Amino acid sequence: MDIPDARPRRQLPLHWLGILPFTAFAVLFLIWPTMHIVAGAFRTPQGDFTLQNIANLWTPSIIASYWISIRISFASALLGCVIGFAIAAAVTLGGLPRGIRGPLLTFSGVASNFAGVPLAFAFLATLGRLGLVTVLLREWFGVNIYAMGFNLLSFFGLTLTYLFFQIPLMILIITPALDGLKKDWREAASILGATGAQYWRIVAFPILWPALLGTFALLFANAFGAVATAYALTGSSLSIVPILLFAQIRGDVLQDPHLGYALAFGMILVTGIANLIYVILRARSERWMQ
Repeated sequence: MDIPDARPRRQLPLHWLGILPFTAFAVLFLIWPTMHIVAGAFRTPQGDFTLQNIANLWTPSIIASYWISIRISFASALLGCVIGFAIAAAVTLGGLPRGIRGPLLTFSGVASNFAGVPLAFAFLATLGRLGLVTVLLREWFGVNIYAMGFNLLSFFGLTLTYLFFQIPLMILIITPALDGLKKDWREAASILGATGAQYWRIVAFPILWPALLGTFALLFANAFGAVATAYALTGSSLSIVPILLFAQIRGDVLQDPHLGYALAFGMILVTGIANLIYVILRARSERWMQ
């Protein structure tokens, strides 16, 4: 009489096959290049260990580039949060027609990923010295925005350009948080005699605060790492870190790839800290909403 084998048979974990393409993509195009950059930041061209590349980051020109990048990222993140929150609140909690929400979120999903050379060309064709809006203002209304001090190839111009994808990204992220505000909280505050401003100050904003700070950190990292838009729009006229990094790697001035690795390592630290803040605050916000 045969005795059936009671030992459980081992089966291949087929449910893991679905994430293999993503894992391979992340390793090949994210983790491996990042590790190569970090290692290169601490090596000489001969392959020896050194801290000189990191020390070179403290030169005045590089510090100035980091400071300009931080200022642009901070300004675009702050304005993107304020404007995007106002739009999302108007659609979610305001009296706007419900039919506006769908097209707005669809447009936000497209615009938040519209960057690089197409975005730079769009702004040059619109607000450049011979752009459509610039010419119309000058010919129809006698307003020369460039004579008034406006310059698209400047700190303000690049910040304005970044807002095109910063505002939609804010709308996409903060809308679910606004949807999580329960109507019971608003009704309870009204029953207790709270005004609309008091409700937002005492109830809504404290609940939304982690989500707002986390989204601000994400928008900051998003702007800090943007290179294609800035390079296509300003060229080398605005020395931000991504453009300086691009010049070092390509060798436009003094080719020093390992200094470029150190610049990239500094960007990884800044964006990594910002994204870590976003993840922590996002998780805290979700616990509040539950």
